[in-house]
Amino acid sequence: MSGFLKNIKGDKVIWIIVVILSIFSLLAVYSSTGLLAYKKQGGDTEHYLMRQFIILGMGFFLMYLTHLIKYTYYSRLAQIGLILSIPLLLVTLISGTNLNEANRWLTVPIINVTFQSSDVAKLFLIMYVARVLSKNQEQIKEFKRGFLPAILPVIIICLLILPANFSTAAILFVTCIVLMFIGRVNLKYIMALAGVGLTGVILLVGIAMIAPNLLPRSTTWKNRIETFLDKEKATGDETYQVDQAKIAIVSGGLLGKSPGKSTQRNFLPHPYSDFIFAIIVEEYGIAGGLVVLLLYLILFFRVIRIANKCPGNFGALLSIGIGFSLVFQALINMAVAVNLFPVTGQTLPLISMGGTSIWFTCIALGIILSVSRRNEIETKNGTEVDVLQENQPAMA
Repeated sequence: MSGFLKNIKGDKVIWIIVVILSIFSLLAVYSSTGLLAYKKQGGDTEHYLMRQFIILGMGFFLMYLTHLIKYTYYSRLAQIGLILSIPLLLVTLISGTNLNEANRWLTVPIINVTFQSSDVAKLFLIMYVARVLSKNQEQIKEFKRGFLPAILPVIIICLLILPANFSTAAILFVTCIVLMFIGRVNLKYIMALAGVGLTGVILLVGIAMIAPNLLPRSTTWKNRIETFLDKEKATGDETYQVDQAKIAIVSGGLLGKSPGKSTQRNFLPHPYSDFIFAIIVEEYGIAGGLVVLLLYLILFFRVIRIANKCPGNFGALLSIGIGFSLVFQALINMAVAVNLFPVTGQTLPLISMGGTSIWFTCIALGIILSVSRRNEIETKNGTEVDVLQENQPAMA
């Protein structure tokens, strides 16, 4: 055990944050799944707690293995991963497991493990965009050699994710725009891209209004946005989730009801995933909710610190891209729970009950820690150079 702890490198604050968020996860999942486990697991109220504990344990192991790999290898892996992601997304769209009128899941034969192909594509796309931007710094202001190689895979992957999971596609698209801005892509191209994205959203809304059958999920998107913008006209069924979340948050008060004493877990749909933050606020109060929010903000601050210390463009862009994506998703989930944003279906990273989604989150954090670990080694030795940084100007 001591040898294992001795081999843990990288930013210690991030390791601590992951441990604290995991503790929140176990407590919140145990509380929010008690009734579900009693009904579906023959009275075994600890079933989902133990399942989440095993998943988090495997996640820590994956994070540990990932952080041991030199981060420059992920640049080479990104090319292979991006190529594999496209057929995975296509297969998911055509014959994936349907959930809420959306084909999001793929099942691996024999071992019967189910995962969201968008989780795979999201991670590899961020890695690939970081690679392209870092390698093309000398021509980054040019359209053909700087902007186009970076944006084409973004458009392809986001369009393949969008029909089944609009919010994930939007988060990924925004993340890539942020990466391009940090990577010194010409601002006029970024603004034009943002305009195209906004136009695309307007077109989707138009399709939802005129021909909802073309995109089965478009009706859901339309209803969620209309419900959020005009709550007075919404019916009780349409606002049920948000109303129950509001009750949970208000009844929690400043310090909460204390762990395990939530009442809204019995009424709130998916209290262990999409709306787990509402359960946390109910049981631990506004103070507990602010602690969770602060942990994610500190995580992003540490990621920025790692990027600033990184001597190579790829490492800096890689850590910022992955860190921004995780924290942005967390902020959206919490905003939905407190009714500051329409319902999206996004989970709270590392806290919501999950399986492969937690593993991909841990792998992503392991990659950030890999960058941090190499920073420590290079600071000590003063000799190692990021292979993607050679003969390239530093980013602004």
